[in-house]
Amino acid sequence: MPPIPILHADDDLLVVIKPHRLLTIPGRTPDKADSLWTRLQSEHPQKDVRLVHRLDRDTAGLMVFALHPAAQANLGRQFEQRRVQKIYHAVLAGELSTDEGRIDAPLRKDWTRNDPPVYIIDPEKGKSAITRYQVAWRKNGLTGVHLYPETGRSHQLRVHMESLGHPIFGDPIYGQAHPDHPLQLCAVTLGLHQPTTGEPLQFHLPPAHQTLIGS
Repeated sequence: MPPIPILHADDDLLVVIKPHRLLTIPGRTPDKADSLWTRLQSEHPQKDVRLVHRLDRDTAGLMVFALHPAAQANLGRQFEQRRVQKIYHAVLAGELSTDEGRIDAPLRKDWTRNDPPVYIIDPEKGKSAITRYQVAWRKNGLTGVHLYPETGRSHQLRVHMESLGHPIFGDPIYGQAHPDHPLQLCAVTLGLHQPTTGEPLQFHLPPAHQTLIGS
């Protein structure tokens, strides 16, 4: 298998490009042992690669990993305090009628469905989940959108888009899997502060790795 592409590396962090259909960290069963984190550990044994955040198995794009405990704590705080800029591109099934909007719909896990995990909107028991969206294009029964999550809940973008009646194309959980295309969701922009210097850093997914339909 090809090595994980690294977009940026310094003494504190790695910014890498996660492929589709790869777990961020290992699952609980042997068939889920392969993950982005374990691959990075294997490919860079001299580095102390540490988890900071996650992307869904089916989601591709930019991720940051820390390289020591202090950097991990600093980056973790940036995510918790919503100081990290995150932009995603997605392709939706159907042609969305609105050009832009903001979805404020709390989410919780559906404990009756665990394999794979499923999340649902629950205004009473769910945790706050907010997503802004903007349409980029419409054609051939599909809609390209830019997504700006204000929170970072599991499956947030997938559930919020499904709530509009337009699940993300190729979504095997909230829409319909496609034999030729993975989930059409990709993290394309990541903005944060360098843990030691405080310098603002912004990363963009190179065009060669933007494999969504219509990109």
